[in-house]
Amino acid sequence: MHSQRMDELAASLAGSVKVAKLNVDESPESADRLGIRSIPTLLIFKNGQVLDQLIGASPVAKIEAAVRRRLRDQ
Repeated sequence: MHSQRMDELAASLAGSVKVAKLNVDESPESADRLGIRSIPTLLIFKNGQVLDQLIGASPVAKIEAAVRRRLRDQ
């Protein structure tokens, strides 16, 4: 997903979620620890636990739906 689109999604969900980006080239140990094998990978966390994972390029609507679904599960 294009970085600008992710920034727009983060802005629309501000106050409800935190969005962070990981450069796997700069932090390969973190990528290994999280089990990231493909780029892009989106992980949705709650209380430090991975709740959902989207691998590969996904439409913004699919990502937003996954995040909102997890927000409803709270």
